[in-house]
Amino acid sequence: MIEQHKHCPLCGKPIPLNERFCSPSCEELALANQKRVKKTRRMLYVLFAVFILVWLFFMLRGQLGF
Repeated sequence: MIEQHKHCPLCGKPIPLNERFCSPSCEELALANQKRVKKTRRMLYVLFAVFILVWLFFMLRGQLGF
C-alpha cells in the first residue's frame, strides 16, 4: 500500500504530510509567485480606486462648479 503523502504545489512531487514543499527552490519560487500576485492585486486595487475617482469627478463636476 502507498504511504500517506501529499504533493508539492509547484512541481507535483510526492512529499511527506508535514512538509509544504519538496525543496528550498520550490519554496522560493512559491514565495516569489505570492509576492507577484500580491503586487498585481495591489496595482489592480489602485487602478480601480483611480477609475472611481475619475468617474466621480466627471459625474460631480457640474455640481461642484468645475
